[in-house]
Amino acid sequence: MATLREYFDTDSGNAFKIYCRHKVDGSDVELVVLCDFTACVAWVSCYVTGERSLDFFVRLLQSLQHGQTAVSMGDKVVLPSARTVPGYMRVLNPMDIIVRPYGNPDWISWKELTTSMRLFIYSESDLRDDEIRTLQTEGRKSNHQVLFRSARYVSERSRHEKPLAFISHDSRDKDEVARKIATNLQRMMCPVWYDEFSLRVGSNLRDSIESGLKTCKKCILILSSNFFSKLDQKRVRLNLYSRGVGGKAIGASGMA
Repeated sequence: MATLREYFDTDSGNAFKIYCRHKVDGSDVELVVLCDFTACVAWVSCYVTGERSLDFFVRLLQSLQHGQTAVSMGDKVVLPSARTVPGYMRVLNPMDIIVRPYGNPDWISWKELTTSMRLFIYSESDLRDDEIRTLQTEGRKSNHQVLFRSARYVSERSRHEKPLAFISHDSRDKDEVARKIATNLQRMMCPVWYDEFSLRVGSNLRDSIESGLKTCKKCILILSSNFFSKLDQKRVRLNLYSRGVGGKAIGASGMA
């Protein structure tokens, strides 16, 4: 299924996300301020790259003080799906997002939301159970309720996520089309079989694809000029149509 990075980007799909940067020991740590206007609450998620020790994470917690820590604003704001926001939304600039819930006379700024004590840390480094408990204890000293997510989180979560759709695409459409479709579906709580999410180092490509086809009930077939320029992709398409996915015929839509 998805990688840790993909989970970081797509978790809490109903929240507005403001991407920021924060320095710890001279290293950049990516922060996201998440704003849930339905619950009127905001919280922070961090993505930590590379191999890090417990001491680094403790210093990260100590450097994040509610209402005091200054972070560098990025140039990226991710909006939730419109259907998950029961109201009107506007992004006036990266520093000001406002929402007017249906039936409410006034607009609400993200700056007015209550700050949650919850702090998510997505880490490419693993910690032992005792180290995670120590980190959570240290977090409470700074009013942080820490939830630590690493490779173990990905492994346990992926065992319980069954992909609903298989995404077939030409590799030349990956950046502009396929990845965007896969990421947005993940954000809307629709897990998919997509090569960047689902293939692991050393895995057999054919076996992985066959497993994905058998597991998924639907297939998203991206038909483009790139797709039709490759004969092997045509064979895959014909194979999908002849077998169906989940024993049902497959429909497809194209793009220019």
